Amino acid sequence: MIPFPAGGSRPALGLAQLSLGGTAPPDLVRLAADAGFDFIGARVRPVTAAERAYEMQPGSPLFAETLARMRDTGVTVRDIEFLLLDGSEQREAWLRMMEAGAALGATGLTVAASDPDRSRLAENLARMAADGRDHGITPMLEPISYQAVHSIPDAAELARAAGCRIVVDTLHFRRFGGTLDELREHADLVPLLQICDGPAVRPADRDGLVTESRSERGVPGLGGFRIEEIVAALPAGVPVSVETPSDATVARVGEAAWVRTLRDAAERVLEAADALRASTPDHHTTEPTR
Repeated sequence: MIPFPAGGSRPALGLAQLSLGGTAPPDLVRLAADAGFDFIGARVRPVTAAERAYEMQPGSPLFAETLARMRDTGVTVRDIEFLLLDGSEQREAWLRMMEAGAALGATGLTVAASDPDRSRLAENLARMAADGRDHGITPMLEPISYQAVHSIPDAAELARAAGCRIVVDTLHFRRFGGTLDELREHADLVPLLQICDGPAVRPADRDGLVTESRSERGVPGLGGFRIEEIVAALPAGVPVSVETPSDATVARVGEAAWVRTLRDAAERVLEAADALRASTPDHHTTEPTR
């Protein structure tokens, strides 16, 4: 593990469920603790029918085991996921998620939007935000490069109107062509930054974007995303979650080695971002060429 620079204070560092999609939440807590992470993001609802589902409602054995691991290790759950707002009636689903999240101590629920009906989407986000207040959980709208909401300004406009926040992922930030100025302008809405890396050139089509996003991302700091610039564009205390799935690498090196690799890589990125802030106090770093 690489120490943060003396005199500096690093943000809380987390491990997202997608980094080990086939690992049950209590085991994710253990692996995160062994590698030195502070928190995890827990997936309490599957994203696709093919994905392994975890029964994480209060009272379930898996829920109880997760809580026990959290108590034993000190690792917390900061955010829960994942709900894709598609325009259907999904209130029952998000209320169940909020119930589980509140019992785990989470404060954020990540959502994305495929609904093309702007007014309906805005209404559903507002309903979610109102329900979330009863659970101590705030919906976080994630702009995703291949979904209906795929830019920071668009996500921010919806979030401000609904009383939500936004979560930024370095993969999608680069894939939808986000700018550092957009990120700085809406930094007050960002309670969590998700990091990974990858090639500077985006996949050729939507299928390629989906495959990259769900199963083959790069180790933070080892690709073409210039992640340290994205981290440095946000206030220094914003928590960072490593969301870096790589099915092929996990199959080759194993879960524990992969998690340690991600932890060490994230530390290096945070150090680079801290140095960038120190060298450019106004945080106006150069935009990458696209």
